[in-house]
Amino acid sequence: MVDYLIVGLGLAGISFCEQLEKNSKTFKVVSDASQTSSIVAGGLYNPVILKRFTLAWQAEEQLMLAKSFYANLERKLDVKLDYVLPVYRRFHSVEEQNQWFVASDKKGLDVFLNTTIKLNENSNIDAPYGYGEVMHTGRIDTKKMVLSYKRYLQKKGVLSEETFDFDNLHLTENGVEYGSISARQIVFAEGFGLKTNPFFNYLPMQGSKGEYLFIEAPNLKEERAIKSSVFIIPQGNDIYRVGANYEHNDKTNLPTESAKEGLLAKLRTVLKCEFNVVGQVAGVRPTVTDRKPLVGRHPKFKQMYVLNGFGSRGVLIGPSASNQLYAYVENNGTLDPELNIARFTEKFFR
Repeated sequence: MVDYLIVGLGLAGISFCEQLEKNSKTFKVVSDASQTSSIVAGGLYNPVILKRFTLAWQAEEQLMLAKSFYANLERKLDVKLDYVLPVYRRFHSVEEQNQWFVASDKKGLDVFLNTTIKLNENSNIDAPYGYGEVMHTGRIDTKKMVLSYKRYLQKKGVLSEETFDFDNLHLTENGVEYGSISARQIVFAEGFGLKTNPFFNYLPMQGSKGEYLFIEAPNLKEERAIKSSVFIIPQGNDIYRVGANYEHNDKTNLPTESAKEGLLAKLRTVLKCEFNVVGQVAGVRPTVTDRKPLVGRHPKFKQMYVLNGFGSRGVLIGPSASNQLYAYVENNGTLDPELNIARFTEKFFR
């Protein structure tokens, strides 16, 4: 019998696997890679909500844990994952500049907002009002992380690459049995796949499809992530990631022409140079009605847990939420009420 069975291998699943390895716990993972949001994510860690100039939920604590988490993962997997990358918010008016200054005086935000207006020096970008710089930002190569971690688990012989079959899951007095796997606990970290999970589908998982374009722009020569109506994120070799949109009706992982045209229309209001579209990806983010994660124990089955609902900020939230869940399960710790699924227990018993 292993200590844990984990379903899903995106940002949530990997984060929890790392908690288990750090604490010398045994585990098996089942994943069919059907959920692509972690693979296609932009990967930015940015503690500020740039639409409103406000601090993201628990951003300072999450950033501290995340930086250490990804540094350890780089050493373990022998890959480069964390790229320090300035994030510049393009101002649309003098009023926005003033709002930035007001926000930079607020406790918490003062650590992250540079009070010096950055003038635009790139003739290929239209930014007459300049930029506000967010400090302590960067980009995690989430695709490389997921694929590298998958290979790591394959070598250890603990990954089953299959679609999880709930008919084969049996709850026992000592835990769970799934095929030939016996485990004390099971943790579901399957992203938007939670919608089809018969044990946790009472939770208000909405899902929000996001699409990114990849463009080649040899004349742009930009080394910062620029946030305007879309993000423009340097990928190296004159390639830039552009996005993402938020689509609430289409829940497939297929790129669409409508999203492409919408992103291009926004991009053309910012870029003044020629570019070519060289790729497009899509994935459904695991978003929740109240915009908080879904973490905790099933209200009826005590060997069953969920780690999900990270939305578009999984790079930052993953390590922190996994840390809390592990302490909750193993050390009788407490979960932050804002992420604890106990806030939705009434929905289960209706």
